[in-house]
Amino acid sequence: MEYLSNSEAETEALGEALAGRLTAGDVIAFSGDLGAGKTAFTRGLARGLGVTERVTSPTFTIVNEYLGGRLPLFHFDLYRLSSAEELFDIGWEDYLDRGGVCAVEWSENGEGVLEDPIRVDIRRGAADDQRVITITGERTV
Repeated sequence: MEYLSNSEAETEALGEALAGRLTAGDVIAFSGDLGAGKTAFTRGLARGLGVTERVTSPTFTIVNEYLGGRLPLFHFDLYRLSSAEELFDIGWEDYLDRGGVCAVEWSENGEGVLEDPIRVDIRRGAADDQRVITITGERTV
C-alpha cells in the first residue's frame, strides 16, 4: 500500500496505526534516504506499542531498546554496518527470540538476514515535508 504524508506528525501517525497490527517477532525493514522520516515512523510505532520513552535514532549505538510497551521495541540502525554478518555480532538472533518488534533502519545493510520483514520505504514527495510511504508485507495500515 502507498500512503502520502504531508508532515512528520502524519508519518508518526502512520507508524502508530501499523503498530496496532504488529505481533511478537515482527521485523520492520526501513529503506529511504537520510532524513526521509524513518525515525519519525519508528516514533509512531513506539507510541502505538505503548512506549512512553523518548525515541531517538540509534545511529551510534546500533540498537536502542524500549521495553515499556505492550511489546518490546528494538530499534536498529544498520547504517554503520559493513556486512549483514555483523548483525550476528550484536546479537540479532537474541533480539528476535525476545518476543518484541525489531524496527530496522538502513535494512539494505542487513539483506539476507532479515527474513520476511514488513517493508517500509520512505521517499521524498513533491513538497519539502511530503513523503511517499510504501508498506509491503503481511500487514498494512
